[in-house]
Amino acid sequence: MTKLHPASVPVRSLSRSLSTGTLFFFLGVVASPGGPGNVLVIGSMVLFGIVVGVAYELAYYQRFEYELTADTFDVASGVLSRRAREVPLRRVQNVDVRQNVVQRALGIAAVHVETAGGGQTEVTLRYVDEAEARRLRRRLREGASEEREERPEAERERADAGEPEDLLFAIRPDELAILSVFTIDPGASILGGIALSFASGFDPATFVPVDGLESDLPGSGLIAIGWALLLFLLAAWVLSAALTFNRYYGFRLTRVGDELHYERGLLQRYSGTIPLEKVQTLTIKESVPARWFGYGSLAVETAGYAPGQSGSRGAESAIPLAERGRVDALARSIEPFGSTDLERPPSRARERYAVRYVAALCAIVAVGYVLATYTAVVEDWYAVAAFLILVPPAAHLKWHSRGYRAGERYFLTRTGFWRRTTKVVPYYRVQTAVYHQTIFQRRRRLASVTADTASSASFFGRPATAIDVDTDRALELQQLLADRLQERLQIRRRRSIDGWFDDEVDDSSTGGSTSGPT
Repeated sequence: MTKLHPASVPVRSLSRSLSTGTLFFFLGVVASPGGPGNVLVIGSMVLFGIVVGVAYELAYYQRFEYELTADTFDVASGVLSRRAREVPLRRVQNVDVRQNVVQRALGIAAVHVETAGGGQTEVTLRYVDEAEARRLRRRLREGASEEREERPEAERERADAGEPEDLLFAIRPDELAILSVFTIDPGASILGGIALSFASGFDPATFVPVDGLESDLPGSGLIAIGWALLLFLLAAWVLSAALTFNRYYGFRLTRVGDELHYERGLLQRYSGTIPLEKVQTLTIKESVPARWFGYGSLAVETAGYAPGQSGSRGAESAIPLAERGRVDALARSIEPFGSTDLERPPSRARERYAVRYVAALCAIVAVGYVLATYTAVVEDWYAVAAFLILVPPAAHLKWHSRGYRAGERYFLTRTGFWRRTTKVVPYYRVQTAVYHQTIFQRRRRLASVTADTASSASFFGRPATAIDVDTDRALELQQLLADRLQERLQIRRRRSIDGWFDDEVDDSSTGGSTSGPT
């Protein structure tokens, strides 16, 4: 059995002693016989809490052991109660290695092991040597020992020594700058609000003046609210840029055997793996500013991960931002899907979008009329009607941004104008082909077809969907997805038996494909 790195004791003790010291500080304040001013009692309690925290981490280090056996990863831990776990290697889905600035200086790293079917990290090692972390990641991702033992001795030695890395992508400074400027981090809004609260001294009159209160901002009423909103957006934008820069600094993607390895982060360094055999869907995203500059991003959706957990499972960035040509090249190196020429929805779908926008504007105008009639909040309620002139181009852009393509090996869909999303799904990854139709689609003889996969990201986002297809074509497309699924599964099963590898290129121009033996 192997122990953690000795440096894990002081690193973990620092965090543990802070928490226990804070707890005993509040206990000391409550239990102090002389009231809050009894510094001696409070200080003794804090010191006792720090000692307890350090002693706990010493005991944790002594009782934590792990071992990598032929087919399991065994971990024994526990201070007050003993816990032993055996993780079968074949169930290991992902191994993340994380380091902050202090840990990089000490040469240690945290290893997080995730398994199939689990939404949380199964095993965490805090902390091991950097070389040991890389060795564990490589060995754990090799899978079951039966597969490893069947390899020739020379190949096993090369695997133990580490396979060479093929650099696929490294973010450039200009790409990192554009990514930081045009990325909106959700957490930045909360941090921006907190920052403005401190700047205003938690005084609401500073930003939104009311009767009897003074304001340091120009204007009053709606003007002051506008200034406050502008400052909030500015603070959120600056913080978002800083968070994005810290998250994707030094981003690089390499290929090692049948896996993609990524590294990123400035203050907190992350590294992990994307197993190619688990890839369910490729997603190419292009926001309007990114399209102006000719940039895009690539996300790889995999099976068995849970979005929202640390490390962002479900959809992991293969390229956070790069020139569109580099994005397409990497996407095709993972899945050779060929052309992206798509078939658009019928023109009557465009009429549907126009009617929807007109109905939404009419509803807004009606609400404005009611408010203007019974309150003094709104005066020029009819001004919103001027946006009717934008309905035709908006409906056309929405129609133009949607499409699908059913190739020989891949199903492609595209949707979205402000944030265009193109999804690429191999037929053999399709689990269900779903035909669905709303009451509004039914009036115009339209329907949608969804290629559902095992990617857990599909539960939190839109899966690959051909939207507003002619009803007859939608039924044909649903049957085509089911037929191609069975066809591709049979081909892969036959090639697995014959020792062939699946290297066909989806050729939309000829409708054919090429393949060859190893």
